[in-house]
Amino acid sequence: MNMAQLDTRAAAEYLGLRPSTLEKWRCWSSEGPVYYKLGHLVRYREEDLDAWLNRQRRVSTSDPGKGPVS
Repeated sequence: MNMAQLDTRAAAEYLGLRPSTLEKWRCWSSEGPVYYKLGHLVRYREEDLDAWLNRQRRVSTSDPGKGPVS
């Protein structure tokens, strides 16, 4: 298991997002990837980012994202 931990900047770069997007998701919604709170530090694991990315897959713009994608 890969336990490499990424900070917000590195996680955002990995996902192709802005760090502020991840920060907003952590504060205001539950749509972002899971993260770890270690004291005042926020860390992400690559395997969690990959899992979150896989859940974002869609087959069309009308696909609500429920159920498996084939």
